[in-house]
Amino acid sequence: MRLLMTALLLLALPGAALAQSRPAEQTMMQTVAQEHDRHIALLERLVNRNSGTLNLEGVRAVGDMVREELEPLGFEVRWVDMSETGRAGHLVATHAGPGRNALLIGHLDTVFEVDNPFQRFERDGARATGPGIGDDKGGVVVIIAALRAMQAAGTLADANVTVVLTGDEERIGAPASIARRDLVAAGQAAAFALEFENLAVEDEADFGTVARRSSTNWTLTTSGRTGHSSGVFNDTLGYGAIYELARILDGFRRDLPEPNLTYNVGVVAGGTPAAIDAEGFSVTASGKTNIVASTAIARGDLRTLTREQDERVRTRMQAIVADHLPRTGAELVFAEGGYPPMAPSEGNRALLARLNAVNRDLGLPEMAEYDPARRGAADSGFVAQDVDTLGGLGVAGGNAHADGEWIDLDSLVRQSQRAAVLISRLSLGSE
Repeated sequence: MRLLMTALLLLALPGAALAQSRPAEQTMMQTVAQEHDRHIALLERLVNRNSGTLNLEGVRAVGDMVREELEPLGFEVRWVDMSETGRAGHLVATHAGPGRNALLIGHLDTVFEVDNPFQRFERDGARATGPGIGDDKGGVVVIIAALRAMQAAGTLADANVTVVLTGDEERIGAPASIARRDLVAAGQAAAFALEFENLAVEDEADFGTVARRSSTNWTLTTSGRTGHSSGVFNDTLGYGAIYELARILDGFRRDLPEPNLTYNVGVVAGGTPAAIDAEGFSVTASGKTNIVASTAIARGDLRTLTREQDERVRTRMQAIVADHLPRTGAELVFAEGGYPPMAPSEGNRALLARLNAVNRDLGLPEMAEYDPARRGAADSGFVAQDVDTLGGLGVAGGNAHADGEWIDLDSLVRQSQRAAVLISRLSLGSE
């Protein structure tokens, strides 16, 4: 509430530089503030419609709700069906204009499927909770609020804007090459890309996201000769599958560490036999203390900051795997798809500098770069190789992906104001 009142007081100053030199931006600020209740009501409707990634009907329904907001603003909206990837699809909206193309990225789906008990929007003053309220329905509302403010100020008329809201950001359909085809194409055609996942906030300070790490799953399967445990380590039986798995995982721990790299092990099992389900979430194993294990399985993820780091670390992991203990074997498989990194770049930092110019003009504190090791992966990684990208332009909140996910409703105001001014300046070429 304090930030909202600060913004409104700024708008009320008759001699404010913004009002004198940028009347259109003054109108944007006022429009966002005046429509705050409308935006909260829209957010409530979006949150109360379940759109877990695998709820295809729900994802499409949320897409229809967004369509109803964008078409009156002059956007041509189309639904890209993704049934071939096992997912609902994506919403792509375009507003043609002579300005430079600004790509706005968000997503319609959440991690909360229909069987999750956390399903409803609840408000307590300036704080609201709900499934996907910040990740990423709050970000979608920021996009809509910013575009409505641009229309009211007259800057949308000449702006060139593309909105891509994916329907499977939380669980990408397969193959990823098809699932992200339209987003990649939009990035290749854009002059700038802005991603509206959650805003990074620490100690009440807002941060800019110029980089995100990748996220790729891997599965390690080891094998060994089985037999009575009295023969373990000998030339006939060797070390067995579990010792081979332990060797490899400990090799990762000892030999791989470097900045901005993590390689978590999320699930592990070993025995005679051991298996993992098709989704890679559940493992089973059985065995006896006097039997050398025939199979062991581990599954985890790999997160890197650049494509070069990703390729180099994968090569090193495979080398560790290949150095087998006697009479054992192992295979490390990286999952197809996953999220590529949004590597830091001077172009991304230049976008943050543009945002900080907006912050100065709006009377908001400047935003420092956020540590990419503290951010998750996002769809911005699919476009960042082709276009300068700035992330984390959605709402402020916490507990993402967990029951009790919440946001600061006042952040809808400052984020929508920032976005409206930034999109207008980027597309129309004003400073």
